[in-house]
Amino acid sequence: MNKEKNILVTGGAGYIGSHVALSLLDKGYSVTILDSLITGNEKILPSKANFIKCDIADTKIISNLLEKEKFDALVHLAAFIKVEESIDKPKEYFENNVTKSKILFDTCLKFGLNNFIFSSTAAVYGNSSEELITEDSKINPLNPYAESKILIEEYLKEKSNDKKLNYIILRYFNVAGSDPHYRSGLISDNPTHLIKVACEVALDKRKYIEIYGNDYPTSDGTAVRDYIHVSDLSEIHYLSIKHLLSSRKSDILNCGYGNGYSVKFILDSLNTIIKKPIEIRIAKKRKGDAVSLVADVSKIKEMLKWKPKYDKIEDILNSAVIWEEKNLNE
Repeated sequence: MNKEKNILVTGGAGYIGSHVALSLLDKGYSVTILDSLITGNEKILPSKANFIKCDIADTKIISNLLEKEKFDALVHLAAFIKVEESIDKPKEYFENNVTKSKILFDTCLKFGLNNFIFSSTAAVYGNSSEELITEDSKINPLNPYAESKILIEEYLKEKSNDKKLNYIILRYFNVAGSDPHYRSGLISDNPTHLIKVACEVALDKRKYIEIYGNDYPTSDGTAVRDYIHVSDLSEIHYLSIKHLLSSRKSDILNCGYGNGYSVKFILDSLNTIIKKPIEIRIAKKRKGDAVSLVADVSKIKEMLKWKPKYDKIEDILNSAVIWEEKNLNE
């Protein structure tokens, strides 16, 4: 039955997108990937997926594809995602993440593709005062990246109210780790992910890691985040597609574990795994960073019957280190 499902994935040459594509292929789905390769990497494109190199706003290529092929759902992951960069280049972020996404959605709707899974972010919550953030928590973006995601969320809600489409919005908390079979992982020339950078320091690819601020109102002064393994997140996409296609009901889901770890705790845990201390330097806080972001995940567990498989922080860190070593030795 799974083989009947045909899924269109944007950003499938990216870190999360490649894992989502792998998960869908593993489940027997057919997958077509659209990626401009501006930030994606051909090295992690799943070999079983059909790949088309194009921009998400290329209406000609996408229209031709949708005319020839019927897709059951669109998984839209293509986006610029760096918080600091979005503050420096807000116009580029709104153009890529908002304007182009709307063009993509409108093209899909024109050809009858109206089931959308949209990758959003926990950054939409900003500095929440709640210990665990629910999907109904106050929206308070601290940067243009988060603002761009909110604008698309609002667009989807509006179109859904007009009965034009069905959606599930997935608000990712901090994604880390790599595929258990090491078919994909995070590749970046200028990474901003804490665990990725820490692994590079651990393997002597860089000399030190900076902690951005150590005077936050947390137990050890460093910011707290909810880290989710990329393979568990990929499973969420699969379950979301199944749910959306059977229920046709739109919804928003937090994607995390409900466990908060400080930056310092993550680095201390990595030290234990690699059995040597990595050099840490304290830098000033970054504009747009929240103090603490930890998900309430009761809704996603109930709605999708989702059971995490890789929710131990050691599993996440181990897979990230092994992926980094693998890339270092290739």
